[in-house]
Amino acid sequence: MKLPEIPRVAWFVYIIRADDDSLYTGITTDVERRFQEHLEGPSGARYFNGRKPVEIVHIETLDSRSSASIREAEIKRMSRQQKLKLFSRQ
Repeated sequence: MKLPEIPRVAWFVYIIRADDDSLYTGITTDVERRFQEHLEGPSGARYFNGRKPVEIVHIETLDSRSSASIREAEIKRMSRQQKLKLFSRQ
């Protein structure tokens, strides 16, 4: 008996520029939905209490939550200058 294929869900690492020009990094399976959550409040990140998300400046696609979390941690350890270089190359 052949097992049915389990659909793979893409995971995304994203960087959002806030209205104070700071950069926020997160992971999700739906970047547009998550951006809206950050805009609208309660289900968004606490980081945006007192800040407003302005634009998504960088997105990377990964194949699992685990790899997305690892990449998120790598990006969060980067300096601001390294992050700016990351998405200025696009």
